[in-house]
Amino acid sequence: MSTIPTREQALQLFLQYNKTDSLYRHAIAVEAVMRHFARRYGEDEDKWGVIGLIHDLDYEQFPEEHCKQTALILQQAEWPDDYIRAVLSHAWGICTDVEPIERMEKVLFACDELTGLITTAVLVRPDKSLHSLSVKSVKKRWKDKRFAAKVDRSIISKGADMLEVSIDELIEETISGMKNVAVALGLDGVKQ
Repeated sequence: MSTIPTREQALQLFLQYNKTDSLYRHAIAVEAVMRHFARRYGEDEDKWGVIGLIHDLDYEQFPEEHCKQTALILQQAEWPDDYIRAVLSHAWGICTDVEPIERMEKVLFACDELTGLITTAVLVRPDKSLHSLSVKSVKKRWKDKRFAAKVDRSIISKGADMLEVSIDELIEETISGMKNVAVALGLDGVKQ
């Protein structure tokens, strides 16, 4: 019998398998964006947030088995099947064959890579602030394939298409979601 995980339980589980600050910051960035989109669509913010937080659960310890170990860990922890399916769908076509079908899954698929591009775009800015980052600035970086070269722009584009939104709108909404945790991400501006 599955139980609905709380944010605290998800965070505890995430921290059990992950020790690096960068992966933690990525997890809370994706969580914040998922919560933002849940509010926008009138969906369950806690559910969407927990799924965003836990989506890369196994990546640090099992990069070659990404998502496979997550599925086992979450099944053992008796997480609901729809939570597990959503987590697996974020890596569709990369290391899973779980296609994003539900809106929540599509948002996770679309914003996962995009949070990395946005974070990198902020870090090269003189003010190091998410609050002054524009869609135009991200789009400029988007075009430079050498910038944040590991970010797969085709996945972001495919996610935007799935959600039936423009890249600009997806970037704008993702920035908005990330602003809610700018301090925790270290992207709130240069410290004086």
